Amino acid sequence: MKLTVVGCSPAWPNPGGAQSGYLLEGPGRLLLDCGPGVLAKLREHESWPALDAIAVTHWHLDHWGDLVPWVWGSTLGPGQDTRKPELWVPPEGTELLSAIGGRLGRPDMFEDAFDLHEYADGATFEAAGFEVTPRRVLHYDLLAFGFRAAANGAVVGYSGDSGPSASLADLARDADLFVCEATLLRPNPEGGKRGHLSAEEANEAFEASGAKRLLITHRPFERPLEDGYEQAHDGMQIALDPRD
Repeated sequence: MKLTVVGCSPAWPNPGGAQSGYLLEGPGRLLLDCGPGVLAKLREHESWPALDAIAVTHWHLDHWGDLVPWVWGSTLGPGQDTRKPELWVPPEGTELLSAIGGRLGRPDMFEDAFDLHEYADGATFEAAGFEVTPRRVLHYDLLAFGFRAAANGAVVGYSGDSGPSASLADLARDADLFVCEATLLRPNPEGGKRGHLSAEEANEAFEASGAKRLLITHRPFERPLEDGYEQAHDGMQIALDPRD
């Protein structure tokens, strides 16, 4: 399995960066989240991305916004002759995309571009040859999920956006890699329900999980990490071999 960090910016883009998008390649090609800038980054390497599936963790724009230009390019532009990928979305996501499509063009515009599916909390689904298990995480009052993706004996846990949650350790349990957000400079209550982690909290979830490696992501440029943490950057590639 190989992970490519296509984009890793938080809700505001880091200088020159794309927002959330993590490409897993193994049996097939699976993109976890598709934020603004991700499509352009993918197109630096191929005229139109030939993906098998995309899975979206939640509906904050920095995690799904490039699905809109993906529609235009795949139905009107250079992606017209490319097989449309599966698109896995949270519960009631099909209805949400239909409503958005009705305001942007047509209610069925996303269905024209993608093979739409909804996932359910805790129910494993297969996408691009990966076994993907979504688990609900704490992200304010929003319905949000992290993913556990397994293929070829390797496992990646991905937090999506989350405050402190027992689900994080479950997602990354004994994983080869835990890709975990750490947006905050320090732990704080954010005035109410939590939506993000500090690096220290991400590390606590990592240690509780027993995962082999922690990769910090979704971190603002203005909040540099202390030494000792590995931080994602756009274009970063990690080869995962479960024998290591």
